Amino acid sequence: MRVWRVDRPGLPGTRKFELRTEAVPTAGDGELLVRVRACGVCRTDLHVLEGDLPVHRRGVVPGHEVVGEVVRAAAGFAEGDRVGVAWLRGTCGRCRYCRSGAENLCPGSTYTGWDADGGYADYTTVPAAYAHRLPDGYSDAELAPLLCAGIIGFRALRRASLPAQGRLGIYGFGASAHLAAQVALAQGATVHVLTRSAEARRLALELGAASAGDAADEPPEPLDSAILFAPAGELVLPALAALDRGGTLAIAGIHLTGIPPLDYQRHLFQERQLRSVTANTREDARDFLAFAAGHHLHVVTSPYALADADRALADLAADRVHGAAVLRP
Repeated sequence: MRVWRVDRPGLPGTRKFELRTEAVPTAGDGELLVRVRACGVCRTDLHVLEGDLPVHRRGVVPGHEVVGEVVRAAAGFAEGDRVGVAWLRGTCGRCRYCRSGAENLCPGSTYTGWDADGGYADYTTVPAAYAHRLPDGYSDAELAPLLCAGIIGFRALRRASLPAQGRLGIYGFGASAHLAAQVALAQGATVHVLTRSAEARRLALELGAASAGDAADEPPEPLDSAILFAPAGELVLPALAALDRGGTLAIAGIHLTGIPPLDYQRHLFQERQLRSVTANTREDARDFLAFAAGHHLHVVTSPYALADADRALADLAADRVHGAAVLRP
């Protein structure tokens, strides 16, 4: 099979990221062997490739938005089933976080495409307990971004504590943001998008956003909640300043550049809150996929061949991807 491995992370010109031919992996006990039919290209993959995240497995295969077909079954799944492989791959099930429903905070958690090989390949494996059943009515390419971009945007929306009929600001408008915006709109929110990409601003308005401005602009009204999807720490301050009293800003990324010094009166006083988002639980995934089954989401994708994964990541880094990039083996 064909497989991409990150042998040496780094910036372009220094990293070693190669397409190889290898044997099909062997699924372990309780694992599914999955033939990859589509794999989304997530910004977290870029952080793994560029070394923003510490190396958890040398030579890892990136990719954690995998839609595939089961070719070796395990408990609860049959050969031929269409399944999803997402970021969260394993938890201990015993710690206080797992026991309290916060398995995303488990100190022993493991992740697809970081601790274990992911979906930039023709085949991958996944523990059956962490595989997801997928809603009907979507193509493989449309489903792939739902498995991280969609799920993490859904959790970020929960962390942002958006009130009913609330005013939501979204900073950055890529794969995750364009899905979270549709969830918020379906729930009756007013959505204001702030992003540096003119094409993304047009998409935001097409999807129903009330306004779309540059990332440095102020929204046209105070916000009840905001989500920062762009990995740019300098946007934390304007996002906090745009919040109304008691508002909440959720930061959705796994990596963020440095945050400039805060001014307490301008950015945090009046009980504004700043929250991070750390992965997701399987319950988040089930709830989001159930929402997607009942509310058909418009998933914007840009297709790439598996052999062009390096180009897809370069386009993502340069903000040249419209919607979500998806590899099609």
